[in-house]
Amino acid sequence: MGMFMSLMGKGLPSTQMLSIVVGTLYDKFIVKEINTFDEFHLAILDIYNTINAALPGKHYDAPPPEKVKACFDQWKQAKEPERKNLFIDFMKNQVNLNKLDGSTLLTGLVTPPAAMAAKRAGESLPQLSLIKSIPDVIFVPSATVLALISVKLSRRVFRRKTAS
Repeated sequence: MGMFMSLMGKGLPSTQMLSIVVGTLYDKFIVKEINTFDEFHLAILDIYNTINAALPGKHYDAPPPEKVKACFDQWKQAKEPERKNLFIDFMKNQVNLNKLDGSTLLTGLVTPPAAMAAKRAGESLPQLSLIKSIPDVIFVPSATVLALISVKLSRRVFRRKTAS
């Protein structure tokens, strides 16, 4: 009991805890029969899905397929004892917390009041009389979700154009 209480106060060192978690994930997913890149990539995505489902409020971004492919090539050439270390190093380096950027946060904060103002203004126009029948409880979250989706899509399009 004393050891448990001391761990509650200080906790396990983060590198030791990360090694335990990643080692358990390796044993659970990678020990499966993996022969192709697609199977390896699916196992990596499954690991990220499990991590994101287990940790409410925190979400981690999966690494890009190019980095997974590079890891798979090294993992495929390595012998069995080295594979686990390659996997642990890959996960330690590639586990990145998903962070909101300023435009997403600003859109999420500004859209609900703007949606209410737009709805009130639209109710007075005869061409938009249908808007009166939509309850505020449905209209505001729908407008917010649509605005967030449009910000995300426009950011992806912008990144593709700058990368080209």
